[in-house]
Amino acid sequence: MQERPTQSAADTATRERILLEASRLFRHHGYAATTLREVADAAGIKAGSIYYHFESKEQILGEVLDKGIQAVIVAVRERVEALPKSATSRAKVAAAIEGHLWGLLHHGDFTSANIRIYGQIPLTAKNRHRKVRREYADYWDALLDEAMSRGELRRDIGATIARLFVIGALNWTVEWYNPQKGSFDNFAKQITTIVFDGTFTRE
Repeated sequence: MQERPTQSAADTATRERILLEASRLFRHHGYAATTLREVADAAGIKAGSIYYHFESKEQILGEVLDKGIQAVIVAVRERVEALPKSATSRAKVAAAIEGHLWGLLHHGDFTSANIRIYGQIPLTAKNRHRKVRREYADYWDALLDEAMSRGELRRDIGATIARLFVIGALNWTVEWYNPQKGSFDNFAKQITTIVFDGTFTRE
């Protein structure tokens, strides 16, 4: 296959604008209902010009999904790996929660599209992303398994159930979080407290 010439800064900017507008449209209207013409119009380019940057709508979808999940994965790993080797499992999970929230909330359209439309996308695209989603789930399972082996995670709650509950709850914050109601740091601390200690006072 012949390689595409190196893109100029303007081409790169246009490509990123297409992905951003596509993520917004996918998020609010769904994948199937969004047309390439709508994406092109939102990006401020001619409909035919979109094929200079992407071969198909499915390729755009793939890159939108990539950006959404990679933003979260990178943020989580950076925070966990920044901890000292002696860090407790509680500290590692807290760092992972903060990283997950940061990735979600600072790349909102990409991450929300990832969550909202995954069930709607073509099987080929879904299969391609199952691997990276599985790897991310495995990363969390390793953190929680370590916590259980150290006696920091309750043994009557399975690591898989804990991971599904926590990530599921974190994912939907992108739909209701309001940055005008308080700082991100305070928000992340409150979410972490709920995960670790619940919502009711102890007698």
